[in-house]
Amino acid sequence: MGDSRNMRGNDRRAGYLGPPVPPLIGISTSEMRSPERTRRLAESDPPERELALGLSYPKAIELAGAIPVVLPPLDVAGVDAILDRLGGLVLSGGPDLHPSAYGAEPDPDLGPTEPDLDLWELALARRADALGLPILGICRGLQVLNVARGGSLVQDLPGHRQEESGRMTTHVVRVESGTRLAAALGDGEHAVNSFHHQAVERLGERLHPVAWSPDGLIEGLEAADRPFVLGVQWHAESLVGRPDQDALFAALVEAAALHETARGRVAAA
Repeated sequence: MGDSRNMRGNDRRAGYLGPPVPPLIGISTSEMRSPERTRRLAESDPPERELALGLSYPKAIELAGAIPVVLPPLDVAGVDAILDRLGGLVLSGGPDLHPSAYGAEPDPDLGPTEPDLDLWELALARRADALGLPILGICRGLQVLNVARGGSLVQDLPGHRQEESGRMTTHVVRVESGTRLAAALGDGEHAVNSFHHQAVERLGERLHPVAWSPDGLIEGLEAADRPFVLGVQWHAESLVGRPDQDALFAALVEAAALHETARGRVAAA
């Protein structure tokens, strides 16, 4: 048995990557909860600010065949150390981005913001983008992608937050054929949910709109200069179980696996 292990180790040094393993996909967390917004039990830990991330995010990644890794906001100096271990990144939903991130003054109807958290997530998005990591932005995550590439946002967009459960669809989006998003979801119209009150205003550099709601709002975008950098304005993780949304996460996992394989080949060379 010892000889067998040694042989496998020698094979890896020669460039053998071994059997495929599920890629690691990071999920950013950008929703903060203050102590006064949470119900405490007598057995609870001392009250403090907390991170919140719906379990539907890691579950969607797991069901698509990858291993989810939840990323808390940390010092930006740690971005490279984190991304070096990942095959892909999901930028999750959350609060409004503070307009200082794109050089604008706050609108009177701007929602709650977390500027320090914005700095972390924008640094994460920019570095992941520069490294060619597959990225999927969801709701706020799409907006982070846009701002990370120099775009701006409509700060207050009334009437786009549904009252129904996230499992319910309330409108359709039209996906442009021939795009990466169409390759993942399928051409034509798709039923989606809606939980945002900000939206793309000025597009970021080399980002293209690829999906729209009936009122003309950008609901999907992708990068022209990367194999897999996509953003969707709806909460796709809440719609897992629908074939088109499942296919979106499957496409991310496939891209992440290819990225990890390519990185392994470079390391072994």
